[in-house]
Amino acid sequence: MPPTGFTAALRELRGVGKSSRGVSLYSRWINRPLGRPAAAAALVVGLRPNHVTLLSAVLTYSGIAVIALVSPGPGTAVAVTCLLALGFALDSADGQLARLRREASPAGEWLDHMVDCAKVVALHAAVLISLYRFHDLPAEGWLLVPLAFQTAAVVIFCGGLLTDKLLSAARAAGDTTGAPGREASPPLWRALVLLPVDYGVVCWSFLLLAQASWFRVGYATLAAAHLLFAAAFALVWYRRVAAVTVPRR
Repeated sequence: MPPTGFTAALRELRGVGKSSRGVSLYSRWINRPLGRPAAAAALVVGLRPNHVTLLSAVLTYSGIAVIALVSPGPGTAVAVTCLLALGFALDSADGQLARLRREASPAGEWLDHMVDCAKVVALHAAVLISLYRFHDLPAEGWLLVPLAFQTAAVVIFCGGLLTDKLLSAARAAGDTTGAPGREASPPLWRALVLLPVDYGVVCWSFLLLAQASWFRVGYATLAAAHLLFAAAFALVWYRRVAAVTVPRR
């Protein structure tokens, strides 16, 4: 039976969690812990996982709208950062709530991924609009940075999902050749290296929004990291998928 109180729910979430494989330090030590009390509180007040997903979307897309529509300033920077970071925390909470309620479903997973995919595209589109409307750019080439960032972020998001789905399908079909084994405890250095491509780090980079030149440099640095990781991930994912052999029936 699902837990019936806030404390019991928190205790259960601390004991059982998703794998840390491929997860950066921010998501492991900050975002998931932030999602636990949110998930426990949602359980107590009777919310469903899809409700939390939609609340996450409202916060996230509100932050994205502020980026595109409001001139950058200290207040704008704080508002955007808080909206995006809180939305990301609730993005973790919906899955944790589903585990608490024992009601994970394909429909809930579909909604979660659709919201995530849309936010990845919309966030960098909003930055492009903001750069065009509000920034005195030293060169028009800066407008290409959000497009490159958007491309890399979509490749990382969709490529990771597709790889997991293909490998899961191969394992379900009975493949044991080339299927990756379970990694008990990912090394700390790997979680540290993944920080530049963690969505949570991207959220907090908007604290620089009030300082135009600082924001452009920080945003471009994260964009370059995403491009490098997208290429590296694509190579690793292809090798993993190519190593799988599906038995003939």
